[in-house]
Amino acid sequence: MKKRYLILEDGTIFQGWAFGADETVIGELVFTTNMVGYVETLTDPSYYGQIILQTFPLIGNYGIMEEDFEGTPRLFGYVVKEWCPTPSNFRCQYTVDDFLKKHHIPGLWGVDTRELTTRIREYGVVNAMISDTIPEDWSDIAAYTVHDAVANSTCAAPETYPALGEEKHHVVLVDYGAKQNILRSLQKRGCRVTAVPASTSAEDILALNPDGIMLSNGPGDPAENVGPIAELRKLLGKKPIFGICLGHQLLALAAGGKTVKLKYGHRGGNQPCRQVGSRHTFITSQNHGYAVVADSVPGGVEQFVNANDGTCEGMDYPALNAFTVQFHPEACSGPKDTGFLFQRFINLMEGKSYAAE
Repeated sequence: MKKRYLILEDGTIFQGWAFGADETVIGELVFTTNMVGYVETLTDPSYYGQIILQTFPLIGNYGIMEEDFEGTPRLFGYVVKEWCPTPSNFRCQYTVDDFLKKHHIPGLWGVDTRELTTRIREYGVVNAMISDTIPEDWSDIAAYTVHDAVANSTCAAPETYPALGEEKHHVVLVDYGAKQNILRSLQKRGCRVTAVPASTSAEDILALNPDGIMLSNGPGDPAENVGPIAELRKLLGKKPIFGICLGHQLLALAAGGKTVKLKYGHRGGNQPCRQVGSRHTFITSQNHGYAVVADSVPGGVEQFVNANDGTCEGMDYPALNAFTVQFHPEACSGPKDTGFLFQRFINLMEGKSYAAE
């Protein structure tokens, strides 16, 4: 076993053991509370620029299966309490260690992940370095910021995916770092999907003549995306729009609202969200570090709030034929309690009311 270190921006050092790639990286250290679904976590593009800390103590026991990938891995590093070098599952193709080496991602195991999680919850997200040596100067760690996240996570060129079964609608998916299950959720509901890069102009999107526009999840600070926000502003009210995660934040900014950075974000498959005006609470899958300030959005009506901290989890735009949610209704991995929202998007494209079933 080879020693490897996790160095926090305040100089605190955690010694563990190396697995994965032999690389030195700096990133935002964030934790996820997912108990299952580490394959989907590792391949979620929304983790660009971040070092993932798993709160669940054992990772890798069922190996890696590429069929479950959500996208190209964008995380910078991986920290676990214990990893399993001998997975047991009939679908397993290779180990987590092999996966990390293949994608040049350093891993660290054997550290006190409970203490690290407690520290982040108390003080907020911190920058950290994974390294095989302890640097004399760690000012670079404190100075690190995630930037150009969407530009490094979006698709390179437009691509069209057929509907599964009878084609009923054509949807343009604006890819800010989209998870594959958003695409699959649309396809299985009879949608032909054209995925386009985040930089695509509003004019080019409308020229595709879609029935609706889907705004995907993605990484980074939403306010950094000045160009995409300007293009979204041109699309408001032109077509039915459904936004998820970063798409939710970008539409709020395009409508004139504000976003704020959360202390440690919401990451995991067990985030409770209450539907405003009802007694319904849904358990949701989330991965984000920013939130929409609901009362700052002109024409927006808050529809969901986080039951833990009261932050905005969903907005309706009645005059614009649009709605957005902060959580992941496609939920891979995680609960599928809110999968009905895709049907609501279908309803909008068919000229029905948002609430129609």
